[in-house]
Amino acid sequence: MMSVTLTWYGHDAFRIGGPPVTYVDPWRMPEDVPLADVILITHEHYDHCSPDDVELLLGPDTVIVAPAAALAKLQHIHAAKREVKVGDVFTLGHLRVQVVPAYNINKRFHPKRAGHVGYLMELQGLRIYHAGDTDLIPEMKNIRCDVALLPVSGTYVMDAKEAAQAAALLRPRLAIPMHYGAIVGSIKDAERFKKLAPVPVRILEPEEMLELT
Repeated sequence: MMSVTLTWYGHDAFRIGGPPVTYVDPWRMPEDVPLADVILITHEHYDHCSPDDVELLLGPDTVIVAPAAALAKLQHIHAAKREVKVGDVFTLGHLRVQVVPAYNINKRFHPKRAGHVGYLMELQGLRIYHAGDTDLIPEMKNIRCDVALLPVSGTYVMDAKEAAQAAALLRPRLAIPMHYGAIVGSIKDAERFKKLAPVPVRILEPEEMLELT
């Protein structure tokens, strides 16, 4: 069995090495990265749905997966596209994807009615949850994952304390903080999350590749 790798590019941008090579919310990507088989977009905000970064990653058979509002920003891009909403489940090659909710409880930036999403990805038996831009929401209690990618910066998403509470609900084997260091938040938020979380936490450096087992 081939190993599954995870690379963080800052903010909410990740690459999951398969095959298929899968990116989530690519933004401010370096130019020398592998082309994508699958690109998953959580919502239409510029730091998650970046047409320039999507075009940079396009290969001959890339499939772009996103909610309707994000696909509208990418309509000029010539690639296969799949519109998704919360509750969808589908398979692309060896990758199984479940579309899950992502929204704010007490903020106005990501209302539930907007249909923003997170993704629960399963590859080679490993379940990776990319929470998207979200607060601590009740639906998390129904998510089972091995690896949880959780926002920690507050302001637009949950803060480190709330992310630690999310980790307590999810109980992954490993949690990785995200959504800090670019627009809001800093490494201090990631470190606070690591201190508070009741599960193992790994703080990644930008472009650091982690082999998942």
